[in-house]
Amino acid sequence: MSKIPTFLFFFFSSTISISLSSHPLDPLSPAEFTSVQTAVRSHYSNHTSVAFHYIGLKEPPKSAVLSWLHHHTPSSAAPPRRAFIIARVNHTTTHELTVDLTQSTILSDQLYTGSGYPLFTFEEQIAANALPLGHAPFLESLRRRGLHGAEILCQTYGIGWFGEQGKGCSRIVRVMCNYLDGTVNLFMRPVEGIAVTVDLDRMEIVGYRDRGIVPVPKADGTDYRGSKQRPPFGPGVNAINVVQPNNLNRWANWDFHLGFDMRAGPIISTASIFDVDKQTFRRVLYRGFLSELFVPYMDLTEEWYYRTFFDAGEFGYGLCTSSLLPGADCPDNAVFMEAYFPDKDGNPQQLPNAFCIFERYAGDVMWRHTEAATPEVVTEVRRDVSLVVRMVSTVGNYDYINDWEFKQSGSIKVTVGLTGLLEVRGADYTHKDQIHDESYGQILAENTIGSNHDHFLTYHLDLDVDGESNSFLKSKLKTVRVPNRTTSPRKSYWRVFVETAKTESDAKIKLGSEQVDLIFVNPNKKTKVGNPVGYRLIPGSVAGPLLSDDDYVQIRAAFTEYNVWVTPYNESEKWAGGVYVDRSRGDDTLATWSMKDREIEDRDIVVWYTLGFHHVPCQEDFPVMPTLSSGFELRPANFFERNPVLKAYIS
Repeated sequence: MSKIPTFLFFFFSSTISISLSSHPLDPLSPAEFTSVQTAVRSHYSNHTSVAFHYIGLKEPPKSAVLSWLHHHTPSSAAPPRRAFIIARVNHTTTHELTVDLTQSTILSDQLYTGSGYPLFTFEEQIAANALPLGHAPFLESLRRRGLHGAEILCQTYGIGWFGEQGKGCSRIVRVMCNYLDGTVNLFMRPVEGIAVTVDLDRMEIVGYRDRGIVPVPKADGTDYRGSKQRPPFGPGVNAINVVQPNNLNRWANWDFHLGFDMRAGPIISTASIFDVDKQTFRRVLYRGFLSELFVPYMDLTEEWYYRTFFDAGEFGYGLCTSSLLPGADCPDNAVFMEAYFPDKDGNPQQLPNAFCIFERYAGDVMWRHTEAATPEVVTEVRRDVSLVVRMVSTVGNYDYINDWEFKQSGSIKVTVGLTGLLEVRGADYTHKDQIHDESYGQILAENTIGSNHDHFLTYHLDLDVDGESNSFLKSKLKTVRVPNRTTSPRKSYWRVFVETAKTESDAKIKLGSEQVDLIFVNPNKKTKVGNPVGYRLIPGSVAGPLLSDDDYVQIRAAFTEYNVWVTPYNESEKWAGGVYVDRSRGDDTLATWSMKDREIEDRDIVVWYTLGFHHVPCQEDFPVMPTLSSGFELRPANFFERNPVLKAYIS
């Protein structure tokens, strides 16, 4: 890494340094999406139907990227740009292709024959959602309920896998519908009792069942629009001027790359922090992103039991990006960044305001101390100013606010805020006293049950703590009894017992089962006093799955069984739930990879951390849910010789 003058760093500034140069990990540009489209369409005959379900950067080898970063000059040649594509051909087969983006040529085309299917496209979801309104039995069901077709909106739901074999696992989904009629809050007004099954490849209804009429919850009080609220919660608008940054960001003592993927959403890469003592940038995180978001509902009724969503692998966390509103989603000092994704035909589509980047100061204190024992009282306080990268993914009813926060103290804080709308079920109940059987949730309003459910967010964190060779230390805090023969009147204390994880099985951790610090070190680098340099993973909300291990749902989501996994770096292991998640069988997940029990000591390793929420709905979540947040922190642990922010004040 190149050295820079100290004065460029550690001082609060209202500007963010943006590099205009390209980077090997840049997401595909609109021109590159077009290059992929051209190459793939020319590869197949004109009479072949091709649907693009995923187009993303095929990452160059990690060694090539690191070499480019180390030797980078304006004339340096970047590693070859390639794209990885998953396409459905003639609505029957799935193909994996690699395209050379420079030459616009196909390098490989492999037929996928395993279990599971790729991401749903927007276009096929829209087509499937429209089918019920042209289906006579559905229209008759609406008539019997006294509902108007013009007020109906439908959504697509993956149906998972429940032990079916062979042809029983065709590419089908369920389409469930909601009723507007007086509100935009469609998720609060489900039309229960009707199940529509659609074959996506044939794009036709292949199953229909109406098991009985259930009251549709009332629209009263469900509209969350500002224009419908009484003061002081009405609308407000703040206009700001925005600036378009690039993917490379340099702020205070941090340098990192921001990318976008239609499946993962934001990707933080090559995050390094400047060390004034060493006068160089030191590596922390090579690649970090959300690998999977698993949301299982606990309702066993016919229209609900299969609602066990894999939001990244089925719907695309990045595909569901919402454009951010200046002055509302992001503060007035934010700058914004667009992103691109391909549609079903491979055409690049723009996502304006996909990211915002801003300095945050919320009155927090970075550090302080008051010393009253000196002749004159000394009080020193430093404001905690940080840089935030924000993106929002709206996956159906839920909005997920994703923050990657870079702190001058050396920490990276990752936070997710859950808001939006609950998924509710219509019911006959109007009061809690009427509920005597299993309701699978909580009554929130008349005829409205908020279903119990979970959120498990699994992050892929390729840590490079001061280099690629890292180890995982489990620092266990254990009680020690004081022997009677000692002179201390104390009976006990706790001490740290450090264990180095040798293989993958050593590294699996269920948080909460014991007191343990999770530290990732470079065993080949030491501080002046002999400590290995490292970073600590500080967990947030601790929750684990409560489903049985033999439940088909949990078999597919076995990667949630532990909060922490550590694997050796493997460029093919990116998605915790597997590459093909729709109707998958759990045979290609983080849990199955880890069965190899590979060595992880003093290796290039990847940390997988799962943040969990058990959500028991309450009335305050209705009709729109206040944000519930949690996250985790990557915090220096003997990485520096001392508190790094003090160096800003050393001449």
